[in-house]
Amino acid sequence: MGQQPERADPDSGRRPITRAKLTLQGLRRLPRVVWLLGLASLLNDVSSEAIFPLLPTFLASLGAPMSFLGLIEGSADALSSLIKMASGKLSDRGPRRTLVASGYAMPAIARALIAAATAPWQVLGARLFDRTGKGIRSGPRDALIADSVAPSQRGRAFGLNRSMDHLGAALGPVIAWALLSMGASLRTTFAVASVFGLLAPAVLFFRLRETEQLPDRSGPLDTRPRGGTLRPGFAAYMVACILFAFGNSSDAFLLVRAREVGWSATALPLLWTFHHLVKSMAALPGGALSDRHSRALVVAAGWGAYALTYVGFGFASARWQIVVLFLAYALYHGLAEGAERAIVADLAERGARGRAFGLYHGLTGVAALPAGIATGWIWDRCGAAWALGINASCAAVGALFLFALSFAGPLRRAQ
Repeated sequence: MGQQPERADPDSGRRPITRAKLTLQGLRRLPRVVWLLGLASLLNDVSSEAIFPLLPTFLASLGAPMSFLGLIEGSADALSSLIKMASGKLSDRGPRRTLVASGYAMPAIARALIAAATAPWQVLGARLFDRTGKGIRSGPRDALIADSVAPSQRGRAFGLNRSMDHLGAALGPVIAWALLSMGASLRTTFAVASVFGLLAPAVLFFRLRETEQLPDRSGPLDTRPRGGTLRPGFAAYMVACILFAFGNSSDAFLLVRAREVGWSATALPLLWTFHHLVKSMAALPGGALSDRHSRALVVAAGWGAYALTYVGFGFASARWQIVVLFLAYALYHGLAEGAERAIVADLAERGARGRAFGLYHGLTGVAALPAGIATGWIWDRCGAAWALGINASCAAVGALFLFALSFAGPLRRAQ
């Protein structure tokens, strides 16, 4: 699948249309539902990431030990993974719009509850409520995106959603830093963050419709679910995703590694913002690439980049190496995140896409739980190089398995 030649611009008859222009044109043709869901993701992540880096400090002020933070995040992620599978299947019966909007409303309410919390158990309850909302919305949201675009634009559509999500995650810590710099308390910062979160469901409740137009204007595309089945190759693809997820531990470990190498605690939020900005810029071209080439090969390449990057983090010894590695780490996010979801859509008929995305999010989320626990356990006993190296090995096995699948059956060109 070689490079496509530049095509003549039909307006001038002379100037070539570059790939960059083709990508921008493809983004402009994406239907309104994709942009609305992207905006909701951006607003939600502004809210979420304004709170997340400050949560350990807030819990400490309430008298909670650091082990309580692990209990909160572990139990919240486990609950979210289980709900994702049930919610995805439920969304195939409709209406998805209500599930998605409600799934964005619950976290905003939860963050307001965190701002008012006076005891650690109240933060735990709020985080469980927050992650319940994430579990409810994830599958239906991705099914809506998949149903609203032509197959040749799925990579761009999911790439746009991930790009806006990461942009929000980059803006959140900056907003929190600005508020704290002006003298705002943690509670005030959390309250302002919850307002940003409430804008996401407001946009969807009032602007999202159940029907959208195809980009080629060939007629209305009804996004209300109908009966459908999972196509051959879906189970094998889930096996590949689970193999990779066993090595996909939390990015928080990379921040710990940066701290060990010499980054100061005050500089870590800037590194976190930089990380999300790079991911935001990488997601769009990566998604567009999967619309032109084998999605399975694109994802396998992204997983391979993950494996190499984690090996690098394990052996890094200087601050500049951490910066370079975070830049390289963006290759994984750019190549894999949007294309992974596009393959799920390719391997499920319309009426089964909610179930398919529920299984994808749920199974990979469940697999990531032991990944995080094992990484921390090995880190404590053997060091960062061993822990991150084992993560890299799992990712490499998943990449090789998916690479093999890309030459057989429906994954040979999942598009």
